[in-house]
Amino acid sequence: MSAADSNVIVDRSAHVAAAGQALLRCDELLAGYLPGVNILNGADLYVNDGELIGIIGPNGAGKSTLLKALFGLVEVRSGSITLKGENITGLKAHALVERGVGFVPQTNNVFPSLSVEENLEMGAFQTPKKFKERFEFVCEIFPALLERRKQRAGSLSGGERQMVAMGRALMTEPSVLLLDEPSAGLSPKLQDLVFIQAQQINRAGVTVIMVEQNARRCLQICDRGYVLDQGRNAYTATGKELIKDPKVIELYLGTLARA
Repeated sequence: MSAADSNVIVDRSAHVAAAGQALLRCDELLAGYLPGVNILNGADLYVNDGELIGIIGPNGAGKSTLLKALFGLVEVRSGSITLKGENITGLKAHALVERGVGFVPQTNNVFPSLSVEENLEMGAFQTPKKFKERFEFVCEIFPALLERRKQRAGSLSGGERQMVAMGRALMTEPSVLLLDEPSAGLSPKLQDLVFIQAQQINRAGVTVIMVEQNARRCLQICDRGYVLDQGRNAYTATGKELIKDPKVIELYLGTLARA
């Protein structure tokens, strides 16, 4: 049984009121990949400056589609997305990067034939004069990248490639960073490192929105969480509240969470 089936969808009026002057927000998004087939069915989200937001839910709930819609990679058929009060609905990825939105996809997120340093240079292609400054910033968060700056990205471990991917997105000096399942495919030890790094990025002044299958770990670190079900919000609350909510535990954490 899903949250949608049990009529526990989030009260939209309360959500809209809470959004206020959010840094980034989306309202009642309908979006999908095929004509006439929606993956998102009225999804809402807001994030305030400096927050770390987690998005969890079952497979097929629309979590990654929501991030891709925010980054202009999926057609938004109705609804709106605003950034700092500006309507950015339908803008392409390059225009969103210019406005301070970064995105790290789950797969194919590095240039394997390029070195670590060259990957980071690709991240700074719009502002090459800031490369040295941003490179130093990234290496403060990921010191291993400084040690491997000349190493080909394709020869790195999965965890190291994830560092390169996140580091390249940070080279654009984003105000908001979208992370699509950053711990996927990693060992438990490296998964934990990714969550620590997400917190470090957030503490460095970057607002983070993270989609995760490791639901319990995600809720442990996020300020607020969203549970998506069938393309719309089933629950939203602080991470601490969601992780203790009996309905969330019964419907989602029992199958999604890993200790």
